[in-house]
Amino acid sequence: MPQRIEDYALIGDLHTAAMVGKDGSIDWLCLPRFDSAACFAAMLGDDSAGRWRLAPATGDKCTSRQYRGHSLILETVWDTTDGSVRVIDLMPPRDDVADIVRIVEGISGTVTMRMDLALRFDYGSIVPWVRNRDGMLEAIAGPDAVWLRTPVDLAGEDMQTTATFTVSAGDRVPFVLTYAPSNGATPRVIDAERALIDTESYWNEWIARADVDGPWADEIRHSLVLLKAMTYAPTGGLVAAATTSLPEQIGGPRNWDYRYCWLRDATFTLRALLDTGYRSEAGAWRDWLLRAIAGDPADLQIMYAIDGTRRLTEYEVPWLSGYEGSKPVRIGNAASEQLQLDVWGEVLDSLHLSRMRGLDADDHAWDLQRALLDYLESNWSDNDSGLWESRGPERPYVHSKVMAWVGMDRAVQAVERFGLDGPVDQWRRTRQVIHDEVTTKGFDADRGTFTQFYGSHGLDAALLLIPEVGFLPYTDERVIGTVKAIDRDLSQDGFTLRYDPRADGGADGLPGEEGSFVACSFWMVNALCGIGEWDEAETRFKRLLSLRNDVGLISEEYDATAHRQLGNTPQAYSHVGLVNCAQNLSKRPTNSPRSK
Repeated sequence: MPQRIEDYALIGDLHTAAMVGKDGSIDWLCLPRFDSAACFAAMLGDDSAGRWRLAPATGDKCTSRQYRGHSLILETVWDTTDGSVRVIDLMPPRDDVADIVRIVEGISGTVTMRMDLALRFDYGSIVPWVRNRDGMLEAIAGPDAVWLRTPVDLAGEDMQTTATFTVSAGDRVPFVLTYAPSNGATPRVIDAERALIDTESYWNEWIARADVDGPWADEIRHSLVLLKAMTYAPTGGLVAAATTSLPEQIGGPRNWDYRYCWLRDATFTLRALLDTGYRSEAGAWRDWLLRAIAGDPADLQIMYAIDGTRRLTEYEVPWLSGYEGSKPVRIGNAASEQLQLDVWGEVLDSLHLSRMRGLDADDHAWDLQRALLDYLESNWSDNDSGLWESRGPERPYVHSKVMAWVGMDRAVQAVERFGLDGPVDQWRRTRQVIHDEVTTKGFDADRGTFTQFYGSHGLDAALLLIPEVGFLPYTDERVIGTVKAIDRDLSQDGFTLRYDPRADGGADGLPGEEGSFVACSFWMVNALCGIGEWDEAETRFKRLLSLRNDVGLISEEYDATAHRQLGNTPQAYSHVGLVNCAQNLSKRPTNSPRSK
C-alpha cells in the first residue's frame, strides 16, 4: 500500500526520477525518462505493481532521513533494537545508461536487512523474464532490460527477487540497478562508492553557483536542486512533476499526468533561475521553449513532452487501483489539446524577460514572436478553457484576456525599448482595447473585485497576477479589492484555492473538490507584499514552508483539514513559487512598518 505523499523523497539523474518512501521502498520510477512507462508503480496501486524495498527485516518506517547537504543523495536511518543502519540512495547524473545506487551502511550493532525487488514494466502490467547471468540478475521484457549487481546472495520468491543479509558497524553493502535497452550490449559495471563520490561532487559544484542570500537562502537552494532534478538534461525541458495521477482529492477523479512541460510555468521559472544566477539553465529552458512552439502559431499548445513532442494522448490504466483508490490512473494529458489563450501571452512574456536579461536568441526568435502576435491579435476575444484547464465549456476567462494584453504589451516594449520592427501603433491600439474590455466586463463593481470570467460569480487565484504582469498597479483599488476578495472567498485555513469548483454551477466540469493550491498560496504572499501587508505576507510564507515534508518536498496541493499533501509531487510550480516568494520577501523595504 502506498504511503502518504509527504512520506516520499526524490532521487534523480536529470533524465528521470524515483520516489523513495520512508519504509525504504522505491514505489515510483519511469525508465528511461520522466514520461516513460513506470517499472515501479506501487505508488498508484499495491506492491504487485512494482517496487524495490531495502530496509530492516522488521519492516518499520525509518527513524530519520535527510539529503546529504544540498544534493539529491538521500540518507535514511533506522534505529532498531539490534542496532542502527543507514541506506544511501542516489542516481548518478546520467551519461549513457541509468543507474540506481543503494548502499547499506552499518552504524552500530548488527541488523538483519531484507531486500524485495519486483520489476513490473508498463505501469505494473508486465512481469519480466528474470535469470542469473554471470553473477548478476538480468530482467528483460520487450525493449526493456534491467541488471542488478550486488555481493549479496539473491533468491526468487513469488515472482520477486529477495535477499536477507546482516550488516554490522562499518559494513557497506552496495546494490546497483542498471537500465538499458534490451537490444544493446550488457552495460558497463560502475563502482557504487565511486558513483557516490562523483554524484556528491556534481551537486556540490552545481549548488555553489547559486547567487542567493537573505533569511531563506537554504530553502531557496534546496528548491533549486529539486527544480534542477526535474529538468530533462538533453533538452532543458522542466517537467511539472515527477509523477502522474496523484489525486487532488483522495478517492476522486481529479488525477492528472504532470510529467510534461507547461508553457504557463515559463516566465516564473525563468525569473527564478535568472534571479539566482543560473543563466545557462534559463537559456536551456528558453531554447526548449523556442523549439517546442516552432510551427504554426495557431497550433500552440499549453504543454509539450520533455523533448517537445506534441501528441500527449490521454488514456486510462484500469489495472492500477489508483493512489488510495483514487481512479482513474491517467497517462498522457488531454488538456494539451485545449485552447488556452493565456499561453500566447505567457510565451511572449517569457521571451520578453529573456530579452530584458540578455538571453535573447537570434532574429528567428523575433520572427516567431511576430507570428504569435498576429494570431493573438486576431483571436484574443475568443472563449477558451482557461489557465486551470477546465473540462467544462469554454468561457471568456479574465486571466486569459489579461495575458493577451501582456502579449501585446511586450510587443510594444520590444519596439520601444529594443528597436525591433513591428506595427507598434496597431499593437498599442489592440492593447488598449483589451484593457478596456477587461476592466469593464471582467470587474464586478458591486463586489469590488475582478471575476473568474465575464459575468461570473466566482473568483480565480490567477487574478492575483494582474499587478504582477503590469496590467494594473498594486495601488489600484480594483487590485486591492481583488486581493482581499480572493483572500476571503478562496481561503482554506489561510491557504489559497485556485477557484471554487462549485461556483457558477460547477463551471470546471468535474465532480468533487480539491485542496488549496500551493503555488497560488505563494501568489497570495506576493500580492500581500504588493499591497503593503508585509507582516502578514511573511507569516503566511513561513506557514507555507511548514508544508514541506521532512526532506523539503512540496506537492501541488494541501488539504488543510486532513493536514496532508495532495496532487503530484514534487511540484515544480510550488518550488518555483517558493524561490520567487523568498526572493521577494528578502527585498522588504527597510521603512516598511512591522507589527509589534
